[in-house]
Amino acid sequence: MPISLKSMAACACVGAALAALAACGARHEQLTVDDLMEDRVTLDGVLLKCGENPSRARTDSDCLNARIAVDRLASRSDSAEDAKRAREFERTREQLRLSQERERQEQEAKTKVDAYHLPLVPVDPSPPPAPAGELAAPPVARETSP
Repeated sequence: MPISLKSMAACACVGAALAALAACGARHEQLTVDDLMEDRVTLDGVLLKCGENPSRARTDSDCLNARIAVDRLASRSDSAEDAKRAREFERTREQLRLSQERERQEQEAKTKVDAYHLPLVPVDPSPPPAPAGELAAPPVARETSP
């Protein structure tokens, strides 16, 4: 039985339609960790999907990539937080150092003695020494009359 031209055209149309459907079908493109880190909305969607089906979450590559992306994002924010804390510590330490330096300078200014601005004190001459030949009599306590 010979194949008619109409049946051959119909088979070609059906084949083309199937090929078009296969080509236009939803292809699941695997999401990379970098893609998920850049697109937070997609990351949230994948995490929600993985949370709904825990058995799939262990084996699905998208779920594994999403968990890795979350870990990397968390470590990024941790390092940013550490850097912020280090900057704050350095700023506080510098302020403390400056205040202690000011206090030290004030203390030095208080205790410093300027010899050119001291008050003048008269100096009494010491009594002349006794002559060598004479013995000095010891001081005698005097009696007082009442």
